[in-house]
Amino acid sequence: MTTPATTEPIPPYTTGWRLATIICVVILSVGAATGVGMYEMFNAQITHLQGKLKNVPQTKYIAVLLDAQQAPGVLVTFDPQDGFLQLQRLTDIKEGPNDSMQLWDTSASGQPKSLGVLTPKIRTAQLAATDKSLAKVTHLSISVENRGGVEAGAQPLLPYLYSGALIQKAL
Repeated sequence: MTTPATTEPIPPYTTGWRLATIICVVILSVGAATGVGMYEMFNAQITHLQGKLKNVPQTKYIAVLLDAQQAPGVLVTFDPQDGFLQLQRLTDIKEGPNDSMQLWDTSASGQPKSLGVLTPKIRTAQLAATDKSLAKVTHLSISVENRGGVEAGAQPLLPYLYSGALIQKAL
């Protein structure tokens, strides 16, 4: 005769530990997957925002040139990424048919140095410049000259039409 196989009942405390272990493993797996997903998402967002930041113009130098009555006349900005000084006229003053406006470095370092002639009748003009060429410039002025500007090395006609400090802005 065969004796019936008896199975001993599983004590209830061992079933509870197994169930708790399985639940903890599932929770840890879900947490790890969520953490990895969030890490990848944040990295993608940082890369996207860094790309957008590179395309935003970075104004390094700025000046507001004032007239004799201390009213703003020209806004000057410099973005080192594009290499141009931008001069935006804030008034309706225009050159005469035989005149040109010329931008000068009138820092206290000596003789005025020409930075270029503004294109006539354009509201926002651009003059080529480099960060190195503007590093020691602290003051800008605009004079009215004969068409085409003054000869190289010549002095500007005085008084200056607009004048103001060039400020280096923290990026």
